[in-house]
Amino acid sequence: MTLGQKLRELRKAKRLSLRELASRVDVGFTYLSKIENHKLEDGHSPSEKLLHLLAIELGGDEEELLLLAEKVPEPIRRRVIARPDAFRRLAELSDRKLDRVLASLD
Repeated sequence: MTLGQKLRELRKAKRLSLRELASRVDVGFTYLSKIENHKLEDGHSPSEKLLHLLAIELGGDEEELLLLAEKVPEPIRRRVIARPDAFRRLAELSDRKLDRVLASLD
């Protein structure tokens, strides 16, 4: 799922128009439309502040929105910096092995 798809899903679940949501987060509705339709120019993405406001207004998970926008949430960033060795090893695992590691955590 893309960031735009997730935002549209959340917005529609709240029965908000693009104009209503844009007004609530103080951006232009055309900008939100570009995000939803994956029409932002390369290298442009919504700010962390905007994603925070959207998460609040839409009742979405802020970390999920950040990750979909290819931004690393601060708690994850701090942990990666504290333990780069562990995250490097996790990144090298196949999906199957990573699934087994995650299952063992439950």
